[in-house]
Amino acid sequence: MAYLAKIFLYPIKSLDGVEVEKATILDRGSLKYDREFAFVDAQNKFVNGKRYPKIHLLRSEFFVEQRLVKLKFPGKNSEQVFHLDEERPALAAVFSDFLGFPVQLQQNTTMGFPDDTDSPGATIISTATLIEVASWFPGINVDEMRRRMRANIEIDGVPAFWEDKLFAASGETVSFTVGDVQFLAINPCQRCVVPTRDSYSGEVYPNFQKIFGQKRQATMPTYVNTAQFNHFYRLSVNTRVPVTETGKIITLGSSIEI
Repeated sequence: MAYLAKIFLYPIKSLDGVEVEKATILDRGSLKYDREFAFVDAQNKFVNGKRYPKIHLLRSEFFVEQRLVKLKFPGKNSEQVFHLDEERPALAAVFSDFLGFPVQLQQNTTMGFPDDTDSPGATIISTATLIEVASWFPGINVDEMRRRMRANIEIDGVPAFWEDKLFAASGETVSFTVGDVQFLAINPCQRCVVPTRDSYSGEVYPNFQKIFGQKRQATMPTYVNTAQFNHFYRLSVNTRVPVTETGKIITLGSSIEI
């Protein structure tokens, strides 16, 4: 039986995630606290791991209910703690010093800052999928693959790529429930450059994208609508959430049904 095994939130876009036992649905369909904050540069562009691999060297630990983040910068022995509501200028200042150019910290409490603003709901992947994909790359274990893929919801009790059942033809949605919360799956997530890099060092795995695409195509389940794949560097599923689900809570252990 498919069930909710893990929930991850990423309170500041591109920084480390935090594993939680439950999460609340916001009115735009995203999870409360997920990508709530993002650093931007002087051109108001995201300062993220895609554009700046140096970010991989920064370690962060979040205490979401207390609204705190603990940062450890490379080469520093001590950690710094900031309140996300009361000390944003100081947090932006130390991040600016780390990167070498000025940044600001922006907040969005209604949707956060998802990559896909048309489908801002939680991203879905299965534990078995992460195990399978990690096996394609010697030296990468499942925890590291999990950190690279950065999905919100992890499903267990199912075979690898089970979540590929959650999308149909382009533009169509597949309804599924996590406990009593309805989600609408829309498409397989197109991956960026971030999964090709070590999540701690930023070091690039040789030919990661090429190996991934070849293995993904070779292991594609027969039930998958491959029309959604203009290329095979796709993994996990993007979702939307009906407005009727606003305020509902997903919790670990909840059953998942299509």
